[in-house]
Amino acid sequence: MTNESPDACCRASHRASRLLCASRAGGHAARGFTLIELLVTLAILGVLASMTVPVAQVMRQREREQALREALHQIRGAIDAYKAASKDGRLPVESGASGYPPKLGILVDGVKDQNDPKGNKIYFLRRMPRDPMNNNPQLDAVDTWGKRAYASEPDDPQEGDDVYDVYSQSTGVGLNGIPYRNW
Repeated sequence: MTNESPDACCRASHRASRLLCASRAGGHAARGFTLIELLVTLAILGVLASMTVPVAQVMRQREREQALREALHQIRGAIDAYKAASKDGRLPVESGASGYPPKLGILVDGVKDQNDPKGNKIYFLRRMPRDPMNNNPQLDAVDTWGKRAYASEPDDPQEGDDVYDVYSQSTGVGLNGIPYRNW
């Protein structure tokens, strides 16, 4: 038995029932989330998450397309610089040749400058950029690009004796609606 009086026990019981009634009536006692509130919150979070996934995918594609533009610009600039150097007589050009580089890799490897008494090389690219649309890591950067020879048709690019232009071999279509191959 306890030493408490029956009145003290009734008062404690009365206090507990008042707290219980206050919490049910929306009093100051802490209350948790209902199942419906939790489900509504999860549904809202699900909708927001489903809206951000496509935006993230578009942003990733936009980044890859920007990398493709920059790589094409670098390579085409180097091809044009090679052509200008061959036209200026700084590079050896065989009779009847177009003056464009015979291989894409020569832009990085360099070519001996015929006007330099020391025989230094002219380099047109520091490194060959990879085609960002080509996901095959086993290929060298040079092999990720499609190459078009000077003698090939623009609508049907083919490799040949020189490299007049490069293009992406991807079958994908850009956000602008133009296939990457035609960039």
